[in-house]
Amino acid sequence: MKTIAVDQAVELIPNGASLMIGGFMGVGTPERVVDEIVRQGKRELTVIANDTASPGVGIGKLVGAKALRKVIASHIGLNPETQQQMIAGKMAVDLVPQGTLIERIRAGGFGLGGVLTPTGVGTVVEEGKRKIDVDGKSYLLETALHADFALVHAFLADYTGNLSYALTARNFNPVIAMAAETVIVTAEHMVPVGVISPDHVVTPAAIVDYLVTNE
Repeated sequence: MKTIAVDQAVELIPNGASLMIGGFMGVGTPERVVDEIVRQGKRELTVIANDTASPGVGIGKLVGAKALRKVIASHIGLNPETQQQMIAGKMAVDLVPQGTLIERIRAGGFGLGGVLTPTGVGTVVEEGKRKIDVDGKSYLLETALHADFALVHAFLADYTGNLSYALTARNFNPVIAMAAETVIVTAEHMVPVGVISPDHVVTPAAIVDYLVTNE
């Protein structure tokens, strides 16, 4: 794990990269990294996340900056800019049921090819997907999701990169940290090793590649 300034962290992200970004309507999103992506003018990004927040908040900033080529998310209902770009054909949007989305990410992080779920059977969700019968019940095969980068926000990070989260800001963050090639983390507080009890470490240091300094 290396500590790094936010501008240096974002310089690692090329145009066209795929990003998993933590957060639920902006709660638990690494805002400083998102702001720097906008400042550096990154383009043609694919974002995998729970939602696109709202205009000017979290991932909504990337939408507003027209930095995204594609979004894979469970919900866009509170961001009219996402809807407008989708309808105009300027951004592809793949809507995935929330439970299916997080399971596909988890599968990616745990080395699985995908998951079987009954969610979406008999609806438009099953179009183009394999249907598998198990004990007389139909399931859809939902393939695993991976990304080039996971952008994670934690409440506490120690000096080696162990992470702990606060309440609902935890959301997708620990799961996306497992499913990306490179993990970039911001944290509310940096603390010495030992302050976070081993029982409270949710994301271990071995998974974290870069910890953004608090300046």
